[in-house]
Amino acid sequence: MDINSIARPEIVAMKAYESARKTASAEGILLNANEAPFTHVDDPVWQRMSLNRYPPPQPPELRSRLAELYGVAESKVLVTRGSDEGIDLLTRVFCRPGQDAIVECSPCFGMYRIAATIQGARVIDVSRQADKGLQIDFARLVEAIDEQADIKLVFLTSPNNPTGDLIQHGQLEAVLESCEGKALVVLDEAYIEFCDADSACGLVDQWPQLVVLRTLSKAWAAAGVRCGTVVANPAVISLLQRVIAPYPLAATAIDAALQAISGQAKGRQQQFVNSVSRSRQDLVSFLLSCDWISDVYESEANFVLMRVADADGLVNWCHRRGIKIRNFNSQRQLEGCVRLSIGSEAEMAELKSALQSFGEQA
Repeated sequence: MDINSIARPEIVAMKAYESARKTASAEGILLNANEAPFTHVDDPVWQRMSLNRYPPPQPPELRSRLAELYGVAESKVLVTRGSDEGIDLLTRVFCRPGQDAIVECSPCFGMYRIAATIQGARVIDVSRQADKGLQIDFARLVEAIDEQADIKLVFLTSPNNPTGDLIQHGQLEAVLESCEGKALVVLDEAYIEFCDADSACGLVDQWPQLVVLRTLSKAWAAAGVRCGTVVANPAVISLLQRVIAPYPLAATAIDAALQAISGQAKGRQQQFVNSVSRSRQDLVSFLLSCDWISDVYESEANFVLMRVADADGLVNWCHRRGIKIRNFNSQRQLEGCVRLSIGSEAEMAELKSALQSFGEQA
C-alpha cells in the first residue's frame, strides 16, 4: 500500500523543518541553537537535565524503551504529547480541508471529531447500536467505508471510551481489508493494559494501513507527563515527523516518562492493573445490586458506564460530597449515563456510600 497516495499532497511534497538538535548532536560546544550556555537556577535538577538546552526532537532512549515496551521496531514509533497530539497529527497529514472525511463510531472519545472539525474534515458517524449494548455494527461500518471515496481515517477505540467494550482482532481485520489502498485505520489503545486482550501493535507489519495509539496516561499512572506513542508503518511515521513540533516533549517530561516505565514503577504497573480489575468487578457487582440503576455496561477499562433515571441529580449529589463523576447525559445515545472511574480503595468506598444514599432517597 502506497501511504503517500492517501496523504495530503502538500505534506508529501514538503521538507520538514530541521532543528539544531536534528542537524547536529548535543555534544561539544553548542553555538547552533541560540540557547543560553548555562542556567540561572541552582536546583540540581536543572543541572542534571541541562534545562538551558533544547531536548532531542525524538528522544532516542525513550523511543527505544517504548518500542521495546510495545514490541515493535523503533522505526515504527513516534513519541507525542499524549495520544491527543497523535490524533491531531494524523488528521492534519491525511485530511484535506473541505474534501476528506474521517469515520468514528459514537459514542467514543471526543477528540477524533474535534481534530477533524478543526482541520475542516467531514465526520461520518457510524453510530453504535443502542439496542445491542452500544456495540459497533461492523457490517454497517464496512459498508459505509466502501460507499465513501473521500474517507482517509477510520478511528476505533479498544477498549472504547466511554463504553469500555473491546474490538476483536477479527473485527479489526475486516475494517482493515475495507480500507486497503484508501484509508488508515487508527486504533486507540489507551486502555488496553487493563484487559487480557493482545495489543494490535503486532499487526502493523501485516497491515501497513494500521496505526495504533498508546499512552502512559492510564495504566502507567503518568497522565501529567503527557507522553503518547504512535505505532505505525515507517512511511506514516515519516509523514507525521514533517508536521510535529520541533521539540514536542520537554526534557522534564522525557525524564519522567523514562522513570514511569523503569524499575520499581514498571513492577508496580502490573500490580495496579490487577487492583483496578478487582475493584472494577467489585463495583459492577455493587451497581447491579442497585435496582434504581437501569444499565451497567460491561467494561474492560478502568471505568464503568451506567445509566440512571436522573443523571444530573446523581452527579450533583456526588459533587456535594466531594466526588467528581463524569456526566454524559447531554450526549446522544448516552442520555442518563454517567461514567465512574476506578479510584483507590478508600475512594471507591466513598463512592459506594454516596450511590447508596442517593438510591435510598431517589
